[in-house]
Amino acid sequence: MNLTGADRRALRALGNQLKPTIFIGKQGITDEIVEAVREAHEHEELLKIRVLDTCPLPRKKAAEELEARSGSALVQVLGRTLLLYRRHPETPRIALPSHPLPDKG
Repeated sequence: MNLTGADRRALRALGNQLKPTIFIGKQGITDEIVEAVREAHEHEELLKIRVLDTCPLPRKKAAEELEARSGSALVQVLGRTLLLYRRHPETPRIALPSHPLPDKG
C-alpha cells in the first residue's frame, strides 16, 4: 500500500498514543517476529514496534525488512520505534485522507 504524506501524518498522530506491542531483540527479524506482526495486524491496523539495543540490525534496515516480510507499510522510524500500518481487508477502522472508511448506510 502506498501512503501519501497526509496519510503518514494522520497515522503518526494516531501512533503517538500507542505503546509498543512487539519488541525486536538480539535475534533480529525472525519468522516468529514476522508472524507476530501479521497476527497483531488481524486485530490492530496500526502497530508500534520497538527495536531494542541488542538487535543486530540497524533500526532502518530492520524497519525495511519487517515492512517487506510482513506486508505492512512503514509509516515512521523515530529513534528505535517503528510504526507499521496495514489496512484490514474486511473491516477497516482507520480513515485515511486517501482511503476514507466506506459508508455503513
